[in-house]
Amino acid sequence: MAFDDVDFEGKTAFITGTSRGIGKAIALDLADRGANVVSTGKTVEGHDELPGTIVETTEEIRERGGNSIWCQLDVRDDDSVEAAIQETVDEFGGIDFVVNNAGAIHIANFENTPPKRFDLLVDVNARGAYATTYAALPYLRESDHAHVVTFSPPMPARPAPGKIAYALSKYGMTFIAESLAQELATDDIAVNALWPVAAIESEATRHFGMGTPEDWRTPQIMCDALTELFSRDPTECTGNTFYDEGILEDAGVEDFSSYAVVEGTDPGPMSAQLFDPDYER
Repeated sequence: MAFDDVDFEGKTAFITGTSRGIGKAIALDLADRGANVVSTGKTVEGHDELPGTIVETTEEIRERGGNSIWCQLDVRDDDSVEAAIQETVDEFGGIDFVVNNAGAIHIANFENTPPKRFDLLVDVNARGAYATTYAALPYLRESDHAHVVTFSPPMPARPAPGKIAYALSKYGMTFIAESLAQELATDDIAVNALWPVAAIESEATRHFGMGTPEDWRTPQIMCDALTELFSRDPTECTGNTFYDEGILEDAGVEDFSSYAVVEGTDPGPMSAQLFDPDYER
């Protein structure tokens, strides 16, 4: 499938965590496809050690001719979430897509993950997706093409020694998505989970030493997977947990080489195996 001709003109996408990485790439991609994009996150001023802000993402979208606003957002703060959702509706008139991308990551064993860190992971990942979707729901109900996606791995949950808190918080996102899809089955709102097979190049993969560039794919694979997902009828495509490779193969993609960060490499299934050690292509 060629994704170049897919457009989302007139749709509004509320994306959490757009300062950098996958979130920024998705914000730019959806804007290039005509969507109104709401760039959200905590970072409005640049840091020397961590590049990118939500303001810069919106500015880049506007420079490319797209429509975007930025809203400072802490997904752990319900008032902050509700204010950002309201600002979105005031500016664009509604919400069609919610992308629960914001995430906290901490891969460490039990003894090196104190309860306070556990709270952060659960609050940002599972609860953050819950709170954001909760605040957006009244406006999603008014959309004629509503999609919610969480970036989280397929169930069922498996024991995750060495990353208990992180795995629980990410499985929680998927559990919310699958459960909410059934609860909203008559509301014409699609709720799905999406997860990459290979590791995606980002600040997180670099910071946590998740392989080398030869092991990574570019965020474009998640952009294309999301485009395919959002192109589908929300009444027919809901309650799924997709791998990026799987949904793209369904769309007719046979060659994934263009997504490799290092040309000529074939990144392994590191991201899938993070939660499913037995995963094989």
